[in-house]
Amino acid sequence: MADKPDRSRERSVPSGRVSRFASFGRLASGVAGGMMAEGARRLSRGEGLNPRDLILTPGNARRMADRLSHLRGAAMKMGQMISLDAGDYLPRELSDILATLRDQANFMPAKQLDKVLREEWGPDWRKQFRWFNPRPIAAASIGQVHKALTRDGEELAIKVQYPGIAESIDSDVDNVMTLLRVAGFAPPELEIDKLLAEAKKQLHQEADYRREGEQMAMYREKLADTPGFIVPRLHEPLTTDRILAMSFENGSPIEELENETDERRDAIFSKLLRLVARELFEFGVMQTDPNFANFRYRKDSGDIILLDFGACREVDPEVANAYRAMLEAGMAGDKERVKEETIKAGFMLPIVVEKHGDRVDRMIEIVVNEMSRDAPFDFGDRAFVPLLRQEGWEIAQDKDTWAFPPVETLFVQRKVSGTAFLGARLKAKANIRRITEEVLESTEPFPTAKAA
Repeated sequence: MADKPDRSRERSVPSGRVSRFASFGRLASGVAGGMMAEGARRLSRGEGLNPRDLILTPGNARRMADRLSHLRGAAMKMGQMISLDAGDYLPRELSDILATLRDQANFMPAKQLDKVLREEWGPDWRKQFRWFNPRPIAAASIGQVHKALTRDGEELAIKVQYPGIAESIDSDVDNVMTLLRVAGFAPPELEIDKLLAEAKKQLHQEADYRREGEQMAMYREKLADTPGFIVPRLHEPLTTDRILAMSFENGSPIEELENETDERRDAIFSKLLRLVARELFEFGVMQTDPNFANFRYRKDSGDIILLDFGACREVDPEVANAYRAMLEAGMAGDKERVKEETIKAGFMLPIVVEKHGDRVDRMIEIVVNEMSRDAPFDFGDRAFVPLLRQEGWEIAQDKDTWAFPPVETLFVQRKVSGTAFLGARLKAKANIRRITEEVLESTEPFPTAKAA
């Protein structure tokens, strides 16, 4: 007798503006209640009250994770970004709770799924398939993926966008940012309007499945002659604005590399590092979402399967050249030039060096020492991270130093940091210096408007 399907994660997506706003209201009231309860507990113990500590409790983190999983869309995507980008700065238990957003999204009930497919493919959509599995094989923030077999015998992965997601992006971003401000993640002193506008633009692009299909086809072409990578093949006839059809590529979650031999794990992760370097210095295009679910691998061949190209974006040539200059200075052990290039790139204001020169020098020395070694770097050994965090935290207390770096660098840095985070998860080792040198030597700086 077949097992009954698990419907514990089956929840309709709130698709209307009113229903989504109401969900945020319930989240806000639940968080407020959690803050009051935590405040009362702390007062009874004679402890001081800090709004950030009150909101960042395990109970509130669970409320956020549950509600954002229900909402999906831009709301859930931003929660994923917090869990990944702030992994080293959140308490471990909170980071673990929010990390569930990366791989435990709810999925649409069959009735809601059928409605979306009818709207995109017409009422007789089932006639195009020998079978279509209504149970998704993956569910993420913007859509869920189903396995299907066409009448021609082609096995496909079909990504179906949740209803109302594209229309709710702007309001979702605004609502989540309100919660972040309350939590102290977005101090009012920082001007973040440009960042929010860019985040909304990026998410609208991710919701355009025709665009994603084009980006996927481009990566397939760029990597056609590179052994070790598999990019799904776009199935254009079934692809629409809200449905992306592609070849089904079977593989294992990238996290399972933890169970492989050290040699195989390190070799596969080194391929990923080289790809990031090629994106930045050769392709001029980068897939900027480092979510672990976007990478799988085949145990028999060691090939890496690349998935989800919605977050692909062109890299500003000036940004790529700035990274090149900083890396060349770091590998040469030239600490003063590292400092100069970091300021020139907009990563750091001159006033930071003026007021906190000793701390900046200590941070640069840590980074340069790591970069200058021609030996495998142990991503699992993060002993230097607390040192950098402490120096950075002390500098961050000075509001005169607060400023966002150029928005374009944030997307690149997110991919770089996320890849390093994956390396830490896998406890992988890779010769970063050797990989970087080889890619830099085989490429040239991009021409820029300034150069012209």
